[in-house]
Amino acid sequence: METNSQGPSRGEAVDALRGLSADRARLAEGIRVPWALLAGFGAVAAWWVGAAAGTTPGEDYEPPAAGLLALAVVLVIVYLIQRETGIRFRSMGPQAGVAVAGIVAGCLMLFSISLALVSFGLHWAVILTSAKAFGLTTWLAGVAYRGAARNLRRG
Repeated sequence: METNSQGPSRGEAVDALRGLSADRARLAEGIRVPWALLAGFGAVAAWWVGAAAGTTPGEDYEPPAAGLLALAVVLVIVYLIQRETGIRFRSMGPQAGVAVAGIVAGCLMLFSISLALVSFGLHWAVILTSAKAFGLTTWLAGVAYRGAARNLRRG
């Protein structure tokens, strides 16, 4: 096996990697949580859960078309977060993954509750489930963001 006498020594390579790790940690520490954009996720969730008020649950149920549009808006918000912070999270880490799963499960549950409320004629009560979706999603999006930042710090 040939060695590269022109390249850095083992010690220099280790020092360079330590420097990169320190830079990564410093970058992760300086990340500012973009709460306005995370609240955008909450607004999309509230909008999607609230779309249940315009449906007719039962035999003639047709899901609202807002689902695909909501997904498109979520992708735009993800792009805006990457543009504002300058960071692309390649791997979110376990804490962020659990938070995102919580968002999906919570919104599906709140949408189902909203459909039940509408089936009982309580259209006005969907405001409560929409507000809950906003709060839950905004909070869990912050948890996911901080978890992804911690994962970035660890490298």
